[in-house]
Amino acid sequence: MIGYASSLAIAALGVTAFKLLQLPLPFLLGPIVACLVAALIGMPMRGNKLIGDAMRTILGVAVGATFTTPLLISMTSMWPTLLMIPVMVIVIGAIGVPYFQRLWGFDFQTSYYASMPGGFQDMVLFGEEAGANLRILSLVHATRIMVVVVVLPFLLSWVWNADLSNAPGAPASTIGLPQLALMAFCGIAGWQVALRLGMFGASILGPLLLAAIFSLAGILQYRPPAEAIWAAQFFIGMSVGIKYAGVTMSEIRTCVTAALGFCVILLLLTVVFAEVIFWFGLAPAMETILAFAPGGQAELTVLALIVGADMAFVVAHHVLRIFVVILGAPLFARFFRSWAAKQP
Repeated sequence: MIGYASSLAIAALGVTAFKLLQLPLPFLLGPIVACLVAALIGMPMRGNKLIGDAMRTILGVAVGATFTTPLLISMTSMWPTLLMIPVMVIVIGAIGVPYFQRLWGFDFQTSYYASMPGGFQDMVLFGEEAGANLRILSLVHATRIMVVVVVLPFLLSWVWNADLSNAPGAPASTIGLPQLALMAFCGIAGWQVALRLGMFGASILGPLLLAAIFSLAGILQYRPPAEAIWAAQFFIGMSVGIKYAGVTMSEIRTCVTAALGFCVILLLLTVVFAEVIFWFGLAPAMETILAFAPGGQAELTVLALIVGADMAFVVAHHVLRIFVVILGAPLFARFFRSWAAKQP
């Protein structure tokens, strides 16, 4: 409990520092940076999965509340870009496996699950079952998520002049109590039902689906208030930073450095795919970057909410990416093992 209390205090200091320095996204980037610095100097920190998942339900409700009938109809036009998601996953694996295995000397299982752009918990769990090095997987995926989440806001601001100071929702005082109660119901009930059904990403997708049903029926008429979205940003940012707790200099020289190099590859691939999609006029550039960036689903949902991106487009592509990675993990692992064995 002491470790969690110190994590909260450090994250709060990060928010305060970012606000005083007038840096972007203080509730998201402040906790990430503060907890990362604290981890590197050896301060004890820990997270709380229950609270973290509860915060993710807010994002699920926020996305689900944006669904309307015209929006659902428009989703049928996404198929050309959705088809590119499996292609990108395969390209990432084809580059990532030899990168980690040959350049950094990781074993095949670790190299494969380190390169796959799935959810943090899913990749660590699958890697454990396959006999991969869990510490390496944890640091690689924590670095992937952190770099993408930190770099993207500045990219969106510099290239597309995205306004990162937008309030992510209306103040709670302007939303009626029945609507707030309905949001809470969608969050809790959707999460628990999805959990019992064994749905991946249950804390986000369950609330998303239930909120979408109420929104399409015209019953849910608001997104969660700004205060709730800020709270979600705070705890999600903190969870990213504290994953580095206990990191050693040896791990920084190997695991983190390897992960940083791979992040450069991932960001370049994202830009290449985005350029192709934009060149063919299939989707707006900013939405494409947010949809194809291989970061965490929760973190990129936050960014999409703040910049006012097309939520349906962004979320649909991330859900498909996670779906492809999770369902294709055993098949792709066998394929890449066979392919890697044939290389000189």
